[in-house]
Amino acid sequence: MSQAHVLVLVGSLRADSVNKQIADTAASLAPEGSTALVYSTAALAEVAFYNEDIDVDGKVPAAALALRAEAEKATAFLLVTPEYNGTIPAVLKNAIDWLSRPYGSGAVSSKPVAVISASPSGNGAKWAHDDARKAVGIAGGKVLKDVELAIGGTIDKFGTAHPSENSEVSAQISSVVAELVKASNELVSA
Repeated sequence: MSQAHVLVLVGSLRADSVNKQIADTAASLAPEGSTALVYSTAALAEVAFYNEDIDVDGKVPAAALALRAEAEKATAFLLVTPEYNGTIPAVLKNAIDWLSRPYGSGAVSSKPVAVISASPSGNGAKWAHDDARKAVGIAGGKVLKDVELAIGGTIDKFGTAHPSENSEVSAQISSVVAELVKASNELVSA
């Protein structure tokens, strides 16, 4: 059986983003026998907005090709998202768009996906969480039905501490990653 490999995509480009810290925590909590990689937010920032006119041989931008190549290696995806104006950030939606093509056989197609959202508000970026699940599901990802984590009140919950220092949140993140790895292993075994 091949090793489960989770690709983590973050919807915030900010260097000190709590969502980036959550993604790093998730990667560090990958179960033994699996790996998790947080895709570079700097690299995501370089991916051109999806445009079918440039999604043809010889025209696909290098940053989009690199994202697709890394996603092809993944056996599962974890999307970590804040909420911008009540929805999913453009950078994360753009990544989903590129990974959905060619439709029906894109890099995300039929692979397990989970979403973690976080925000200072009490709703934990739930709207963005739901929109991310919807978008990646339509894109062909196999969104895990009972695996959801929306972390609200991040300022009060973490203060200046790293999310990994919060044992309750770390346990919740670990559970999400473990479920992704389990789903990935089941898919490979089938």
